[in-house]
Amino acid sequence: MTSLWLDRPDLPVYPRVPVGRSFGIVVVGGGLTGLTTALLLARAGCSVAVLEARRLGAVTTGNTTGKVTVLQGTKLARIARRHSAHTVGAYVEASLEGQQWLLRYCADHGVPVQRRPDLTFAQTEEGRDAVGDVHDAAREAGLPVEWVEDAGLPFPTYGAARLADQAQLDAGDLLVALAQDVERHGGEIFEGSRVMGVHAGHPCRLRLHAGEVRADRVVLATGTPMLDRGGFFARLEPNRTYGVALDVPGPLPSVMAIAGDQPSRSLRTAPVTGGERLVVAGGSHPGGRAASPRERIRELTRWAATHFPGATPTHAWSAQDYRGIDELPSVGPLVPGSDRVLVATGYDKWGLTTGVAAALALTSTILEGQMPWARALRTWRPNALTGLDKAVRFNADVAARLAADRTAPRVHSSAVVPPEGQGRVELDGQRLVAVSTVNGRTRRLSAACTHLGGVVTWNDAECSWDCPLHGSRFTADGTVLEGPAVSDLRRLDATTTRDDGAAGGGGGGGGGGDI
Repeated sequence: MTSLWLDRPDLPVYPRVPVGRSFGIVVVGGGLTGLTTALLLARAGCSVAVLEARRLGAVTTGNTTGKVTVLQGTKLARIARRHSAHTVGAYVEASLEGQQWLLRYCADHGVPVQRRPDLTFAQTEEGRDAVGDVHDAAREAGLPVEWVEDAGLPFPTYGAARLADQAQLDAGDLLVALAQDVERHGGEIFEGSRVMGVHAGHPCRLRLHAGEVRADRVVLATGTPMLDRGGFFARLEPNRTYGVALDVPGPLPSVMAIAGDQPSRSLRTAPVTGGERLVVAGGSHPGGRAASPRERIRELTRWAATHFPGATPTHAWSAQDYRGIDELPSVGPLVPGSDRVLVATGYDKWGLTTGVAAALALTSTILEGQMPWARALRTWRPNALTGLDKAVRFNADVAARLAADRTAPRVHSSAVVPPEGQGRVELDGQRLVAVSTVNGRTRRLSAACTHLGGVVTWNDAECSWDCPLHGSRFTADGTVLEGPAVSDLRRLDATTTRDDGAAGGGGGGGGGGDI
């Protein structure tokens, strides 16, 4: 599956990083936060390199809905339930600063942006109170939000919070502009360069498959940190969401909108040659915990066709993002007391504003500047225990899932292979085996995630193996797609592995690295 934003021929291609190189600062991750951080540092005269494991924007940024808004669905109301008005205000200030920096950047660099009102709407009478909470939290934080009874959408709604003059963009346009700008200012970009671990010495040593590179400072801008020290995997909830782009005959509403109640529904328009497309997102679920992701996409498509007659899908895709247990992003040191390795995570799907704010905060830390609002988002902030109850529930659920998956009844190993595009976990003696057939090839892999040993599940939309514990993902041949795992699933049958001869992962504990 390819998103509307990444389906283009002009995305730049970069080489692998040569082992043995040394840099002032290495930014791990080639999404919006990583590229913006690298650009800000390069502008300041720093020696900086971006190391991306796959392709620029391959994970969340290239699969976003592209909304640049500070209203952010129910986010403000959820923060307000756990934090003081001062903290909510700091979050809004961070989002506003990230939004305004990005919009100025787009104006200065020719990145098209469409200004739109943003609405959080209720789909049911029961959802009206939840949307009212959004309105109240936004008003208390100083945003000029208004309540409207009629959201102006082609389906029933029960009131909406409306914030004028927000924006939407094409993430592909933004990625191209930022990457070119990083290079113009002397930064270097490398793709296909997965960092396996970091030793935070003097200098820091970053371990890759083929060797090491060194840096004075390291920034981890990878969605979820790929290092276990700091325990962020236990403080983040992975959430997967689906998107479809559709050609629709007739006019489309000139708004961005998202439901404040269930089922999750988000929509916007996207300019294309000859008109506009509708972009619909939703179907959210915890990573690795959907019986059929493909059915989630079909459900979105059916919903769009019901309310926009004649809608025909052109693209379908999916993205994964992470929610902090206390509802706030975490930006700052990986471990207390040391700024040599910094991290940014927990944007909860609103990274086009908070991801840029994180880049501003990280750069401020490195260059010894001041961002007063950044204290509320600091990784080891004083109010970090605010989400302790949620953390206990989340990790108890993880432990229960791990135990249940290892004791659940399994299909015993069989000569009957899964049909094309399907996968299952089999019991072969005492070991669990992930078996799938994709493009006519049947592969057998260890079903144990290389992070903490969770039993992976089959994603029938993307033909991938997804871990239901902390959201690690792997291709059908076992290659790691996204972390916190950094090692491939162990291959069990040499005759069914991929043709390129790449090294597979070496079993459990791959996410920990050296730090």
